[in-house]
Amino acid sequence: MTLAPESAGTAAGRGRLTGRRIIVVGAGSRPSPDPEVTLGNGRAIAVLCAREGARVACVDVNEVAARFTADLCTQEGNAAVAIVADVRDDAACVRLVEQAHEDLRGVDGVVANVGYGEGRGLEGTTPELWDDIFAVNVRSHFLVARAAMPLLDEDGAFVFIGSAAGLKAGTRFPAYDSSKAALFGLTRHVALEGATRRIRANYVIPGPVDTPLGRVGDATVTGRTKIRWPLGRQASAWDVAYATVFMLSAESAYITAQSLVVDGGITQFG
Repeated sequence: MTLAPESAGTAAGRGRLTGRRIIVVGAGSRPSPDPEVTLGNGRAIAVLCAREGARVACVDVNEVAARFTADLCTQEGNAAVAIVADVRDDAACVRLVEQAHEDLRGVDGVVANVGYGEGRGLEGTTPELWDDIFAVNVRSHFLVARAAMPLLDEDGAFVFIGSAAGLKAGTRFPAYDSSKAALFGLTRHVALEGATRRIRANYVIPGPVDTPLGRVGDATVTGRTKIRWPLGRQASAWDVAYATVFMLSAESAYITAQSLVVDGGITQFG
């Protein structure tokens, strides 16, 4: 199947984020030995933000991954910085936001993309694993939003990246599914609190995506490789990136506390 230039990541930028300063948390990509694997969602989002005119702070727990993404952003013609942080830690979240604010000379948008899932059913999920998944998938989003809200310029935007697992059961990872469902509530609260300064918060919800982490899912989630795709294919990371850029841009200036599902229809037709 021939992909549209946007889905393939080859479309030219259109200046949709010109002058904006964006933090992308989880901007690295999971290492993969597969030579054909696409970018991860966070890396595609960061690169597309740069292509559309933004200066970008690329945050990841892995320094090599963060720097590689920042280099890709710089190649798009806009300044980018790499910031290393473990977002399970409150102080690290405060530091990354303050550093990004200083390096970018302000912040207009924040994307929280980090997340992972493990465990097999209730019995195969320890309390410690549950707590760690929630720390990464929900607590970190809260910590970053809490640190960024006072520093975000008016007309700014938060975008939380979730998963269709929060809409429909199927992964067999109870902590993952529950944490992604929890982000609906966090999005609504951040939107409410930011509204007086015209700061918006929205939730982008990908279905299965052909990324390094997605291919791990293909290998571990029962039935995922047997999905019949309504639009004939899985999403690419660029599909998720374009939805995110829309939510960061002035094109969505009157949209807040909403969810945008990027799943090709599988949660409706599957």
